[in-house]
Amino acid sequence: MLTEAEIKEAIKAVKYPGYSRDIASFGLIKQIVVNNGDITISMQLTSANAEVAQQIKADSERVLKSLPGVNLVRVEVNQPATGPAGAQNPWANQNRVPGIRKIVAVASGKGGVGKSTVAVNLACALKRSGRRVGLLDCDIYGPSIPLMMGIHQRPTISAAEKMVPPSNHGVKLMSIGFLLDNDQPVIWRGPMIVKTIQQFLTAVEWGELDYLLVDLPPGTGDAQLTLCQTVPLDGGVVVTTPQEASLGVVRKGIAMFEKVNVPILGIVENMSYFTAPSGERFEIFGHGGGRAEAERQSIPFLGEIPIFTEIRMAGDQGFPVTMSAPEQPPAQAFIRIAEALQQRLG
Repeated sequence: MLTEAEIKEAIKAVKYPGYSRDIASFGLIKQIVVNNGDITISMQLTSANAEVAQQIKADSERVLKSLPGVNLVRVEVNQPATGPAGAQNPWANQNRVPGIRKIVAVASGKGGVGKSTVAVNLACALKRSGRRVGLLDCDIYGPSIPLMMGIHQRPTISAAEKMVPPSNHGVKLMSIGFLLDNDQPVIWRGPMIVKTIQQFLTAVEWGELDYLLVDLPPGTGDAQLTLCQTVPLDGGVVVTTPQEASLGVVRKGIAMFEKVNVPILGIVENMSYFTAPSGERFEIFGHGGGRAEAERQSIPFLGEIPIFTEIRMAGDQGFPVTMSAPEQPPAQAFIRIAEALQQRLG
């Protein structure tokens, strides 16, 4: 006899029209009832598009009817036209960026955990594996990608009047740091942040990319919400350090991704430990907190990154360690995580 878990697994074969993600990952499935071979499944869409609802209903019925032992299938698709007080659904304007196969956000609950270092080295590790990669710096107030990637070049403008992203180490890049003079502060209110991030996604000629990594600022503010409302994300990676002060805030970042229906690809624990030249190991910030939190939240643990002086030096010099010394242990830590990330993305 079919179980609810088996039906949930089967329904993952149904993709949301126009996207590579399945309808279950969008959080559309609200109820499944199984009774002697009769299946009733209820969904709640955020789009008012009737064609989308019809396609999801038809595809779901086709998949469920193909299961062994099924007698009758009922698929109920609910579509509210507007939100509270007539407000439009905030996710209704999501559009995929042409040419980009997967968009992955790299986030952290708090600053100082090495999130940008992880984003830069993951991007370079993915590039080394033969992928076409872009890296978008959404930290408007504190952009660090230009320094870490070793490039300070203004983007050119194409014939279509879009910005052409500069590239270095084979990775296409965009950052507010490319548009400002050195040390010029960004003193903007929220609406300017929103507009800039939208332009970085839709007014940039990214071309054909396998992965666009997005380096988010710490927290759960305007940048994060704008990104989720503008494009459908294929997943989020959460970076933490082992100590409870970091993990406590990371839980808020995980909850944010869950509320906006973004699949969490996993947790990365940075600054896991330090090994002295004598071979003695020091767990400066504790150890194992990231893995324990991943287990507690039932999400994947992508790996840990020890403290290596080479990682910091390579970032300061604009030559990420995954490019400058890929065979050495500091780079291998990132390369293993990049491999795990690709497996999660399929």
